Amino acid sequence: MKNLVYSSSIRKNLARVGEYTLIALALAMVIIPLYWLFLTSVKRPVDIFTVPPVWIPEQLTTEHYRTVMQVNDALPYFINSLIIASVSTLFSTLLGAFGAYALARVQFPFKVGVFMAYWILMTRMYPAVCTAVPYFLIIKSLGLLDTRIALILTYTGFNLPFVVWTLLGFFSEIPISIEEASIVDGATLFDRFVKVIIPISIPGLVVAAVFSFILAWNEFSFAVILTTFRAKTIPVVVASFITDRALQWGPMCALAFIAIIPVLVFILLVQKNFVRGLTFGAVKE
Repeated sequence: MKNLVYSSSIRKNLARVGEYTLIALALAMVIIPLYWLFLTSVKRPVDIFTVPPVWIPEQLTTEHYRTVMQVNDALPYFINSLIIASVSTLFSTLLGAFGAYALARVQFPFKVGVFMAYWILMTRMYPAVCTAVPYFLIIKSLGLLDTRIALILTYTGFNLPFVVWTLLGFFSEIPISIEEASIVDGATLFDRFVKVIIPISIPGLVVAAVFSFILAWNEFSFAVILTTFRAKTIPVVVASFITDRALQWGPMCALAFIAIIPVLVFILLVQKNFVRGLTFGAVKE
């Protein structure tokens, strides 16, 4: 009996060690690249190319940050990214919520709702760059090249399928009986959506908004194609440090580290609802 208890205890300890090891590896995969990014942004140029690499430099510098903010004047592009990502996230989350709720609750004839749901998913599956040339010509004909509006419309359209499918799962999990109680009180379809469904689905909306913001903030291909100067975003500016003469690691890492901050702040502000949204429906009673 003692041997069985002892072996069971060993298995539990080994399992716990394995769990902690996996957690430590996962944290290392996240933290080490961020640390190296920040470290490169504050290293002197001579230390950046030192072999073997310098993990704890003796002298730090803020010259790369001054280069980014003063010489390259990255602040206007930072504001562009913030406005474009925020507005497109708001529009895609709002429109996607309406679309997902309609697909989840409205009874379409001949399974039209199912067809529409899969058609929306298909639009997100093909590479967006395939439409780059015709999309560029459309934006040019509308006179929207190098404008924030062009990127807001682009990112809203690209994020809509993701938002619809994310929220469709949340809305489908909400019992219809909750809405039936409001129907008795005379609530319309719009009233039920705004006053009943939205408050319940805040975690799902937060999840959709966070991922939409990240996708819009990091998007590069269409930001390069549709902008030249005025509406240029942070990813395009980061890539501009890669030239035919040299690769400016210091300024590039400095701007990249600055670009991470808004996303981290956004996630920290909505952390509680974000975690609830990710785990929604994971545990069944």
